[in-house]
Amino acid sequence: MVTTAVKYSIVMLVDDNPMDNMVNGQIMTASGFAKKINSFESGSATLDFLRSASPEELPEVIFLDIIMPGMDGFQFLTEFEKLDESIQKRCKVVMLSSSDSFKDLNRANKNRLVRKFLNKPLTIEMLAAINV
Repeated sequence: MVTTAVKYSIVMLVDDNPMDNMVNGQIMTASGFAKKINSFESGSATLDFLRSASPEELPEVIFLDIIMPGMDGFQFLTEFEKLDESIQKRCKVVMLSSSDSFKDLNRANKNRLVRKFLNKPLTIEMLAAINV
C-alpha cells in the first residue's frame, strides 16, 4: 500500500548492516514514511555528517542500531548529546535492536534523547505508529 502523504521529509538510518539499511529504506519509501532517506553504516560517520550538515539537511528522525562495531548506539548517543542543542531538538532518535535484551531496552528508555525503542525488523505497521 502506497500513501500519498509523506510523514517525514528526511530520515536517517544508522546500521552497520547495509542490507538492513536497504530493506528499512524500501519499507519507508513504500509506506510513505519518508521523502528522503540517508543511510550510514557507522556512528562516527553519522556524527561527522550531523556536525557539518545545514539545518535543511538534518533528519527529523534517526533510526539508530544498538549493536555496531567501533561505536555502538549508546556511545553514539553520548557523542550526540555533545552536539548543538538545535541538532538534538531537530533529530529525534528511535533505537533499533535485533536483541531482546531487557537491559538494552531499559537503558534506551532511560536516555532522554531516545523517543522510541523498536525491535528489528521494521514493519509498515511499526512506522505507522511512530509519531516523534
